[in-house]
Amino acid sequence: MSNQQKIDNKHEDIKRGSRGGGPFGGGPMHGMGMMEKPKDFKITIKKLMGYLKPYLPSIIFVILLAIGSSVFAIAAPKILGKAITKIYEGLISKVSGIPGSGVDFGYVENIILLLLGLYVISAVFAFAQGFIISGVAQKVSFNLRRDISEKINRMPLKYFDTKTHGEILSRVTNDIDTVSQTLNQSMSQIITSVITLIGVFIMMLSISWLMTLAAIVLLPLSMVFIALIVKRSQKYFKQQQAYLGHINGHVEEMYSGHIIMKAFNGEKKAIHQFDELNDQLYDSAWKSQFFSGMMMPIMSFIGNLGFVLVSILGGWLAIKRAIAVGDILAFIQYVRQFTQPIAQVAQISNVIQSTVAAAERVFEFLEEEEEVPETVNPVSTKNILGKVSFKDVHFGYSQDKVIIDSFNAEIKPNQRIAIVGPTGAGKTTIVKLLMRFYDISDGTISIDGIDIRQFKRDELRSMFGMVLQDTWLFNGTIMENIRYGRLDASDEEVIKAAKAAYAHPFIKTLPQGYQMELNEEANNISQGQKQLLTIARAILADPKVLILDEATSSVDTRTEVLIQKAMENLMQDRTSFIIAHRLSTIRDADLILVMQEGDIVEQGKHKELLAAGGFYSSLYYSQFEFGDAS
Repeated sequence: MSNQQKIDNKHEDIKRGSRGGGPFGGGPMHGMGMMEKPKDFKITIKKLMGYLKPYLPSIIFVILLAIGSSVFAIAAPKILGKAITKIYEGLISKVSGIPGSGVDFGYVENIILLLLGLYVISAVFAFAQGFIISGVAQKVSFNLRRDISEKINRMPLKYFDTKTHGEILSRVTNDIDTVSQTLNQSMSQIITSVITLIGVFIMMLSISWLMTLAAIVLLPLSMVFIALIVKRSQKYFKQQQAYLGHINGHVEEMYSGHIIMKAFNGEKKAIHQFDELNDQLYDSAWKSQFFSGMMMPIMSFIGNLGFVLVSILGGWLAIKRAIAVGDILAFIQYVRQFTQPIAQVAQISNVIQSTVAAAERVFEFLEEEEEVPETVNPVSTKNILGKVSFKDVHFGYSQDKVIIDSFNAEIKPNQRIAIVGPTGAGKTTIVKLLMRFYDISDGTISIDGIDIRQFKRDELRSMFGMVLQDTWLFNGTIMENIRYGRLDASDEEVIKAAKAAYAHPFIKTLPQGYQMELNEEANNISQGQKQLLTIARAILADPKVLILDEATSSVDTRTEVLIQKAMENLMQDRTSFIIAHRLSTIRDADLILVMQEGDIVEQGKHKELLAAGGFYSSLYYSQFEFGDAS
């Protein structure tokens, strides 16, 4: 699907009101909450591991670095304990008056240098670990975004008709960012926490199994508290992310539809709804942060009880000379190190659930049904004349709702075909089917006798040029906007197209001329000037078949004359489909197709259809009560 069509669809959504609830809010946006539990944890993890597999050597190296960093950090307290024991024994022997006794400062100095070296090596390993894991996380995020970008271009248009733009964007931004941050921060933290937990436990056992038993006896109590906190906080974290999505969707709607909102005096309602959403976000956010913030104080309190128990038991063992004084101090440090990774793992478990849920949403999008595959042996679009044929065409956006029923039409090369009818008759749908934005349910659409399904989609669409009622210009120079019709066009070709579209005179009067920058809304030029630029872009593209959707409906009379002249130049020697709303503009069409409820009910030239006194005649005279039937 072309970028042009995606942007046009966005404009169409704005025109008929956003699916999220229109310019005044409506229902909340769905799919934005990210703290939900995954539907299938194992399958999603397996898919995520598929993206991590190419970086397995880097991950293994990170694990080795984490082990090294943790081992050196874990070994430090016991080595420090030996120095303290040496100092203690030296002081006791000196107080006791033993000849030649005292503190062996040479031994202590060596211990300090050894500890300094261990801490430096541990820090270097931790830095390298963070550097590598950041690279892996960003590469995985890059690959996920690339796959989603490629997937979007393979998705059928009907998918975008059933999803809000915010929901699709959240897959590319919020969900992938969540995965990226967790891989970047939590992966290394999990590895380090698990290794620290195991290593510290082993070191505690090496010092005293009895003191180790005393240290972990309170562990079940802390785990109960952590489980309760996580359970309560997770609910509020989920609400927080959901309301954050709702408030972002509301702000996006207010911004994109601010003109409509102001025109209908909807400011008070919009502000009231924002305040409601903001209050809900505030309520869930402070509760989630409060419960989450309780975890460390509770862990510290239980840990302090453990310190008291260990200190009393250590003192008793020291009196009995069953343990050295330095080992008691080392053990107390290990107790603190032992409780910290437990709290970290508990917090990370909540994050992992939200991350897997986010990854699951990304994979759901990547596994959505794609467009019908391209034909294996495509037909070339060269030397196409522009003969278009519709034979028994049937189509419906859903199986139970038929929009086009038994549509038949024969259009000769270079003819100007007007498609008229009331709103909802299927005029625009015919054009979408012709360009294969949707595939027909039954029948055949052919160009020069070749079924359009025999062409590659991009080559088929390159045969068409479009000038729509809703102009689309992007943030960039006028030269860049016109060149979008053919990206390899030279500046001279762009200027030639602008002259043919009668846009050159007004462009020369603008500051910086062709290099003038259009703003994001392209509202620094008039509506008529926008339309002339889109016509220039279509002329530059030099299409075989042209599609015009009432390009003069919202301009002044003088500009309308210029647009009509530009369109005459554009339609010269091309098969042209004109979707007409004002029937006075299509009197000179070679053929008028009159549509009603998906069928062609009449066809012929303007005078013939008026003389017949049928549906076209009633449409025409409803617009021109005293219309000229000549």
